[in-house]
Amino acid sequence: MAQKGVELDRESFSCSICLDLLKVPVTIPCGHSYCMRCVKNFWDEEDQKRVHSCPQCRQTFTPRPVLVKNVMLAGLVEQLKLRPVLVKSTELAALNEQLKLTGLGAAPPDQSYAGPEDVACDVCSGRKLKATKSCLVCLVSYCEKHLQPHYDVARLKKHQLVEPSKQLHENICSLHDEVMKMFCRSDQQSVCYVCTVDEHKGHDIVSAAAERKEKQKELEVRREGIQQRIQDGEKDLVLLQQEVKTINDSADKAVEDNEKIFTEVIRLIQQRSSELKQQIRSQQESEVKRVKDLQEKLQQQISELQRKDAELEQLSHTEDDNQFLQSYPSLSALSEPKDPSSITVRPLRYFEDVTAAVSELGEKLQDVLRDKWTNISLRVTEVDVLLSEPEPRTRNDFLKYSQEITLDPNTAHKNLFLSEVNRKVTLVRKQCGYPDHPERFCVRYQIMSQQILSKRCYWEVEWGQWGGCVAVAYKDDYKTNMVFGYNDKSWALFCHQSNNQLLHNKIETPIPGSKVTRVGVYLDQPAGSLSFYSVSETMTLLHRVQTTFTKPLYAGIRLYLMFGDTAEICKLT
Repeated sequence: MAQKGVELDRESFSCSICLDLLKVPVTIPCGHSYCMRCVKNFWDEEDQKRVHSCPQCRQTFTPRPVLVKNVMLAGLVEQLKLRPVLVKSTELAALNEQLKLTGLGAAPPDQSYAGPEDVACDVCSGRKLKATKSCLVCLVSYCEKHLQPHYDVARLKKHQLVEPSKQLHENICSLHDEVMKMFCRSDQQSVCYVCTVDEHKGHDIVSAAAERKEKQKELEVRREGIQQRIQDGEKDLVLLQQEVKTINDSADKAVEDNEKIFTEVIRLIQQRSSELKQQIRSQQESEVKRVKDLQEKLQQQISELQRKDAELEQLSHTEDDNQFLQSYPSLSALSEPKDPSSITVRPLRYFEDVTAAVSELGEKLQDVLRDKWTNISLRVTEVDVLLSEPEPRTRNDFLKYSQEITLDPNTAHKNLFLSEVNRKVTLVRKQCGYPDHPERFCVRYQIMSQQILSKRCYWEVEWGQWGGCVAVAYKDDYKTNMVFGYNDKSWALFCHQSNNQLLHNKIETPIPGSKVTRVGVYLDQPAGSLSFYSVSETMTLLHRVQTTFTKPLYAGIRLYLMFGDTAEICKLT
């Protein structure tokens, strides 16, 4: 019976430097084999470093190893030049033992070979096996067999092993071909030791591990913020679910009560009853849809936050410090969190007002039906769930509600000079030649806007050197000696040099913080919310008023006793 053999391919006996068959093959201490001339030339270039390394696995040797011809490999290579080597199966075991020294061995099962998506072992010759670990010190990925020295050799046991990674090359400095174990905080990038004394000399340098530790803390803080926002969103969802039920119950009850009323009157009223029912249902559908749309938006926000949290959690478990630091800036970016539970629901009777109107109509009977019918229709369409829209978080969000505001010359104190198309006011010593007017302020240096403020609007005021007061006030019954904040008709934010305060009905509310030079005012009249912000690179909430506004509102400005000081309503559109 003919003996079976195993054919070895030419690639297994090729030099990884010149990519040709080995010429005078030598095996270096790490187990890799090269042409004697190739590895000699490679080490000649490294002589100035006084440390010599393997071109494949980067293992270093001190002193420079002595090169000795591998006689067995040389013989195999000579046979390969003539024909493929056919090794008897009885000799294969002995051959494999010898090939262990060269990084070659018996072929493993096909499933152990690295595919296009796998991380391949950097040590394997020929067809490479899947890597089981990557070493952050050697910057080499190892299969199970070639990884064994890291478990057996005392010095290698100290190396940091991580899951197989294709990004190991990113840990090598492109300028100095050294491992980047440091981090430059000045330039926010990973660097090697040579960089710290050359390109980054004098910069704020720490170890990559130390920077990772700091960033890890930041990551945890951000995760806590995200998780809190998720909890707030879930609470809002519960409120909205309850609100849908309340709207439906109230609408159903209104329909039932009105049907009872209208069945007791004439056919004309029955006809009106049918029309009213249709209006209520239409308004009910509109309100429910509005709430559900908000539910869906909140659910999407929660899902996005959960996805972001999962990404950050995955990043927090990354073992490679440099990979973590490179991925962190893009994953950590996150918009600022909204104020807790921006959704508020205030108890309403919803459609009960409609029922009351219908009852009144029934009492006065047909002679007033036509006069009252318009009133009933308006009551239905005015039903409002009064869910406050989410408070804007960024300045761009606020600018969506910006309202162009100009100041009313008829209300200006005579020591206030108007400019910039009635948007800027300056406190002057000599009185301006304004004519007398019943709305002109005469006690304090105050002025009000020409426009009624929209139900939801935003504007900004920029102060001069000494600050001032920005107010929101009713205008229909104010007196010329009224002072913003000293009555129940106005809400005023006073910005001084070193302290700020909110004043309403003579009640002062101190606001901590430093000098404010630009104030943003956001009014959500349906929700009864008035917010004051310090505007700089970010929006900082100074104070929020929660009340019920019963009349049209106007903007107001007041300056202090420093002549030459200014206040300007900023042009935002």
